[in-house]
Amino acid sequence: MNAAYQRLAARAARLAALGEAQSILHWDASTMMPRGGGAARGEQLAALAGLGHEMMTAPDVAEDLAAAEAEGEWASANLALMRRAHRRATALPTALVEATTRANAACEKVWRDAKAASDFALVRPFLEEVLRLQRETAQAYAAATGLSPYDALMEGYQPGVTAAEVEPVFTAYEAWLREALPRAEELQARRGAPIPLPGPFPVSAQRDLCRRLSLRVGLEAEHSRLDESLHPFCGGTPTDVRITTFYSDKDPAKALLGVLHETGHALYERGLPAAHARQPVGESAGMAAHESQSLIVEMQACRSDAFLAFLGRELHKAFGGDPAPYAAGNLAKLWRRVSRGFIRVDADEMTYPAHVILRFRLERAMIGGDLAVADLPGAWAEGLKSLLGITPPDDARGCLQDIHWHDGAFGYFPSYTLGAMAAAQLMKAARKAEAGLDAALEQGDLSPLLRFLRANVHAHGARLGFQDLMRAATGKPLDPADFTEHLTARYL
Repeated sequence: MNAAYQRLAARAARLAALGEAQSILHWDASTMMPRGGGAARGEQLAALAGLGHEMMTAPDVAEDLAAAEAEGEWASANLALMRRAHRRATALPTALVEATTRANAACEKVWRDAKAASDFALVRPFLEEVLRLQRETAQAYAAATGLSPYDALMEGYQPGVTAAEVEPVFTAYEAWLREALPRAEELQARRGAPIPLPGPFPVSAQRDLCRRLSLRVGLEAEHSRLDESLHPFCGGTPTDVRITTFYSDKDPAKALLGVLHETGHALYERGLPAAHARQPVGESAGMAAHESQSLIVEMQACRSDAFLAFLGRELHKAFGGDPAPYAAGNLAKLWRRVSRGFIRVDADEMTYPAHVILRFRLERAMIGGDLAVADLPGAWAEGLKSLLGITPPDDARGCLQDIHWHDGAFGYFPSYTLGAMAAAQLMKAARKAEAGLDAALEQGDLSPLLRFLRANVHAHGARLGFQDLMRAATGKPLDPADFTEHLTARYL
């Protein structure tokens, strides 16, 4: 590598360190920060975002990119990713980057109050400002990349995937669900209702169990924290991973399954190639790839019959009482129950894609200028009625339930269902590669699965695009048929 490449790599490392600081500040804002710190935190984040943008768009970066030479597959991929990041960064003025960060932080704080009050009017003007800035950003990205405005936003979350590719996949799934969901509901009714878990479920016992299970499936204590937030997430850095959840003393499932989901994200971060840390090529392969890692742990592994046998024993140890409700078959009835619900994060894996399809269509319309923020609650209700036959009774269970748009994340939602489809495909390949996988799951041992993921997903970082990553790990690009095959086996 020549001197220009070395300078770019050094700059990338400093930019990554700035990004890590932003991540920790976001985590703190969601878990520890007092309410009165919101305005100052918005300014802090805006300043860091502006500083990073100035570092990326400095004139000497373009000069180094033009002169840089890279040797080997990893360095060549790293240089290509640097060029893509520079193209996107130079599309935006620093003032827009800072204004967007500030508006997102302000809106996200008001959203918390609006959701609690189920009052969309409270956050509406803040969301209108967020959307205005997102549309301006999308137009600038589109001009620089040749993509449509919405595709340009999607590229920031999952490069290489466009709305034109996603739409037919979602349309086909919607048609499949329309026929499969009533059949699943009928079969479920024949099997009878599950036995409720007896409780009580002290939060202190749930917290201990969640932490213990997160460590059991592979997350190291010295590199992670578990805290509480309104919306579960995984943040931090690859060597300092922060996962969060929220607890209900009436039901341990939300916290426990949420922690297992976020642990999947955390394991991906921990498995990224350390030799390329703080370089673009050492990051994840995108958010669909990231969601595949959370969902292969939570949905594919930890809700499997094999793991539920282990988990039932752990739950009974933690909470006591009658052991019958903790049997694997009963937990399967409880935690793999198909239901037409209003809340995305509570949805079963069969109806969950419908929630994503709804958001994909609405955010695409908002970015395209075809849907005003004022009309969002009504459009949400109509869309959910069309997809699942239900209408949300209030804003909290409608368009206020997610943090994403209020925090400026437009173009993210398709990654959830693409990730679910990829998780099913990866699990199918893992079972072929690791003959003892299900026997290990019955003992609460995810090491065979983690070994497969470390070698076939995590170790590649961002060297491969999403579809090439799927080809390398499974022998084919994303195949939605593997997902419906999994759902058919589990529910039909």
